Amino acid sequence: MDLDLSPGVEAFRDEAREWLATHVPVEPLPSFDTPEGFAAHREWEAGLADARWSVVSWPAEYGGRDASLLEWVLFEEEYYAAGAPLRVNQNGIFMLAPTLFSHGTDEQLARILPKMARSEEVWAQAWSEPEAGSDIAALRSTASRVDGGWVLNGQKTWSSRAAYADRAFGLFRSDPEAERHRGLTYLMADLRADGVTVRPIPQLDGEPGFAEIFFDDVFVPDADVIGEPGAGWKVAMTTANNERGLSLRSPGRFLAAADRLTALWSGAGRPEATADRVADAWIGARAYQLYTFGTVTKLAEGGQLGPESSVNKLFWSHLDVELHETALDLLGPDAELRGPWSDGWLFSLAGPIYGGTDQIQRTIVAERLLGLPREDR
Repeated sequence: MDLDLSPGVEAFRDEAREWLATHVPVEPLPSFDTPEGFAAHREWEAGLADARWSVVSWPAEYGGRDASLLEWVLFEEEYYAAGAPLRVNQNGIFMLAPTLFSHGTDEQLARILPKMARSEEVWAQAWSEPEAGSDIAALRSTASRVDGGWVLNGQKTWSSRAAYADRAFGLFRSDPEAERHRGLTYLMADLRADGVTVRPIPQLDGEPGFAEIFFDDVFVPDADVIGEPGAGWKVAMTTANNERGLSLRSPGRFLAAADRLTALWSGAGRPEATADRVADAWIGARAYQLYTFGTVTKLAEGGQLGPESSVNKLFWSHLDVELHETALDLLGPDAELRGPWSDGWLFSLAGPIYGGTDQIQRTIVAERLLGLPREDR
């Protein structure tokens, strides 16, 4: 890839940098795991949308700027460098939206995306179940065919943003007689519909970053099926590949964190014991940046994200852990206290779990390298 930016791309980056410099809140917003924080992040997202910075790579008709993937990556770098708020609707914007662009209908795009861009509808991911975490094909929640739609029954857990979200997307078993990776349907559901119960799951800080969702005879219309009924696994792999491969964890996140780590290390007197770890984190963040530029080039030339997304996910999740463990060691006892110096350091230790555990990613990589048949094909 040519790393020399064109004048047009440079102008786009500079415009984003200038807007963020004048609009990012001086004081961090409250955590979006609280009611007031969730509302404040919604308001921030609406402001982004008003200036058309919420979803820059989307078509203009849905609130975007028709920006290229390269421009999106550069915007993400500027966004994190400016210390802008985390995206409360990241499940929708970075996971569901790419799935809709690949498998959704024109009606779904027109109905869902503009509200998503403004966070008028915030989305939760409803995939994992008590007996189906990493092995999502073992799910038991059902979708039964009825006139005009489907009736959902079952339980989802560890659903990000579900405590305060408006809607959710997930897989349901629509054909109990089919093989494990067959007979699944990808559906969207209103979390305020009759028969839906949302039970928040408190974290260590007492705030609900996740929730359980119970479906008891919940009706979902045919218009909220993504892709073909029974072909949900194929649709879900689009979501998973975007989550692991590009959109959910852009390089900007790690570049900003590596810069914060470097500043933290310098402020601590540049201790020799952690020098190599700090340098490795800084190098890793920039290696991921260059790798992502390669992915952008591949997609721009008509390629697709595939099993190599699992290699990507393994890399960034362990980079996240190593970077933040180093920060925690530098902070010492202060790392356990709530405050601006510790914000964000602890969460990243979950990287090898969410988005598909390390064990699952390594299995996918091994199957690919060895050319073994996979049961989900």
